[in-house]
Amino acid sequence: MKQAESHILVIFGASGDLTKRKLIPALMELEKQDLLPDDFAVLGVSRTELSDDDFRERMMEFLSEKDDEKLLKKFLNRLHYQAISTGESYDYPVLRDRLFTIAKEKGIPENFIFYLSTPPSLYEIIPQNLASVELNSSADGFRRLIVEKPFGTDLESAKELNKNLLNYFAEDQIYRIDHYLGKESVQNLLVTRFSNGIFEPIWNHNFIHHVEITSAESLGVENRGGYYDHSGAMRDMVQNHLLQLVGMVAMEPPVVVEADAIRNEVLKVFQSLRPIKEDEVEKHVIRGQYIESHVKGKLVKGYRQEEGVDPESRTETFMAMKFFIDNWRWAGVPFYIRTGKKLPTRVTEVVIHFKKTPHHLFGSEHDSEQQANQLVIRIQPDEGILLKFGMKVPGAGFRVQTVNMDFHYDDLADVRLPSAYERLLLDCMQGDATLYSRGDAVEKAWEYVQPIMNAWENNKDIPVYGYPAGTWGPDVADQLVKGSQWRYPCKNLSNDGTYCEL
Repeated sequence: MKQAESHILVIFGASGDLTKRKLIPALMELEKQDLLPDDFAVLGVSRTELSDDDFRERMMEFLSEKDDEKLLKKFLNRLHYQAISTGESYDYPVLRDRLFTIAKEKGIPENFIFYLSTPPSLYEIIPQNLASVELNSSADGFRRLIVEKPFGTDLESAKELNKNLLNYFAEDQIYRIDHYLGKESVQNLLVTRFSNGIFEPIWNHNFIHHVEITSAESLGVENRGGYYDHSGAMRDMVQNHLLQLVGMVAMEPPVVVEADAIRNEVLKVFQSLRPIKEDEVEKHVIRGQYIESHVKGKLVKGYRQEEGVDPESRTETFMAMKFFIDNWRWAGVPFYIRTGKKLPTRVTEVVIHFKKTPHHLFGSEHDSEQQANQLVIRIQPDEGILLKFGMKVPGAGFRVQTVNMDFHYDDLADVRLPSAYERLLLDCMQGDATLYSRGDAVEKAWEYVQPIMNAWENNKDIPVYGYPAGTWGPDVADQLVKGSQWRYPCKNLSNDGTYCEL
């Protein structure tokens, strides 16, 4: 991969967890792979009063002790810090002067990337303050803005956020980061589809019975109850991560592998989603909350008993839905997505369920129901791809058994999987927005889910089903997939079953 142009990365919220646990370690990995420019610096910005050395010392705690000492020293010397009140415009001349001082001292052109690792309440304020000191654009260098999710909390707030961002930065300067799209196996969706002649001809309603996407977490809300109770599975997972995966699975082949071409096709998928009207929500969408249960002999408390959660909360910790994409390729093919907390295992995967053969040639009245072929694309953990198909069991007769043909990224012993933030940070440095969300697609995704949220808000008769912690959600979710069944994945890609170990 090519090196990016020399620049300074400015991280707002530099004293927060995201910076320490994700961004700085990702940058160190890029350093080890010699992918950072020779002339490159990081300026951490936050309200906490720290010196450059204090900041470096704090970041050291989140870097590996096994790193080469010389390389580590080189990387730490790239780190700088500036304390300002990020919400106050009067402090931004100080930030501007510090940026230009670092650029001059290190011989770096006036190329700046601003990363908003802050509460969403500052997403509109910081760009405005940057513009007030003319840091939003320049004829002498590039300016880019990375915005963490959430991109709004509903359709109205998403439109308002986009409108305000575009007051100060152009769309091609704005990088809306969704770390799911930075995962190697998500990108492999495109390669699997568009570089293999055996898949694309059957990637349509003629051969596919339905598509299933699961994103499960074994943890609960932990210490995020106060935040999560105002978010829920819809806002936290479905509107962004899972719909983006749907876009990757269902999109048409782009003309070229470039940001606009790929993102145009994803947008078309969102535009083709069949709307779910408010009075139809209960038939197409199931929501649930985990309740107190014994898991491996230990009592696990329910969601409403978590710290910071309303004891009468109706916030969903589980969600499953059925929907359709009304276009030529996917006409009549149901898509099923589910996500939840306190499920049996942590796993994210896409399952393509192919249609069964038209005639069960090798069956008998004593055989179990014929299984259809499945293509499983595992996002996490045990990243890889699995194809399930029928083979003859050795011996007399024609008894058929489903077998697996699989590939695991772990099989590539000499290849490391980069973290999502490594890939996404490097892409932004190189000006490649392919794996970043575009404003119009974000708004279209919110437009699709808004009627569902409205129905939940306006109709208190729509139930929130309880499900014991450690199970696969409320049993009623099985009614969505009548005539079929959910796949019950395990940590290991090649295994499946209702009761996988945590």
